[in-house]
Amino acid sequence: MVPMLLASAESSGGWHSFVNFCLIGFTTGCLFALIALGYTMVYGILELINFAHGDVFMLGALLGVTLINPRCMNLEAASPGGAAAGLAVVFVVVAVFCAVVNFSIDRLVYRPLRTAPKLAPLVSAIGVSFILMNIGLLWIGPADTHFPDLISRRNLLPESSSLQFTYKDLMVVATSVPIMIALTLFVRYTSLGRAMRATAQNPTAARLMGVNVDRVIGATFAIGGMLAGAASLVYGLYINTVGFQMGFQNGLYAFTAAVLGGIGNLPGAMLGGIVIGMVRSLGSGYVGERWTTSLIFAILILILVFKPSGLLGTRTREKV
Repeated sequence: MVPMLLASAESSGGWHSFVNFCLIGFTTGCLFALIALGYTMVYGILELINFAHGDVFMLGALLGVTLINPRCMNLEAASPGGAAAGLAVVFVVVAVFCAVVNFSIDRLVYRPLRTAPKLAPLVSAIGVSFILMNIGLLWIGPADTHFPDLISRRNLLPESSSLQFTYKDLMVVATSVPIMIALTLFVRYTSLGRAMRATAQNPTAARLMGVNVDRVIGATFAIGGMLAGAASLVYGLYINTVGFQMGFQNGLYAFTAAVLGGIGNLPGAMLGGIVIGMVRSLGSGYVGERWTTSLIFAILILILVFKPSGLLGTRTREKV
């Protein structure tokens, strides 16, 4: 789907092509940013790279396509109002499902390893990722599955402009941006958000001040899972193809975005996601699709060489 969008953008030519690539890059970057927020929240508190996060995202997409398909809610045959109401229900169900999955992973796998050497939870995260991937394989099979096309592809801009910004693009931006803003405000101004920041800064001191650190960590995993669930449904509605391996590639891009922006930094994850989306889109259009991944990681390496903490990250002393 994305290569097809890029081909459509390239066909317009000139500066219109450049603007179209930027619009596509911003839209896909919002998706990467949503997934990256889950990585950066967990790392900010535990300094753990939750490699299973991308596969939680994948399971959310599989649940979404299962609920929307004719054997369940059959939203393709519903009226516009019924489809919108059904999508709202699916959105909530998928977000809660992914929150429960992510919370359960922490409770069953990571929590017993809190005091273990850092390598132990890291290896466990990789193991959980493979387990979830195989669950996805059993759930949907080895072939990619069509996600029902419920959002119109009609262009919102005048045809004379040669620019493309469809209802699908609007759906991604109108869903992702408010979620990212709401999360930032939540972490900054709520009591749980302050507890998260205190735990991230010094868990021992936070515990001495009466903060239930395990509850805060569990809530962080649950929120990260909800973000993955929201991203998975938006991704399915935008790309219209899901599969059991989708979590690996998109999780890799999202993790790269989190590192690029400054892992542990919420605005940095958002910025990193948009940068990755823009580089991926422009690189596919002007360099070639097969060189895109190399280009992304080359830029990542260059930025980290000169600013190891990422674009918005700050240097911190190692916690002991």
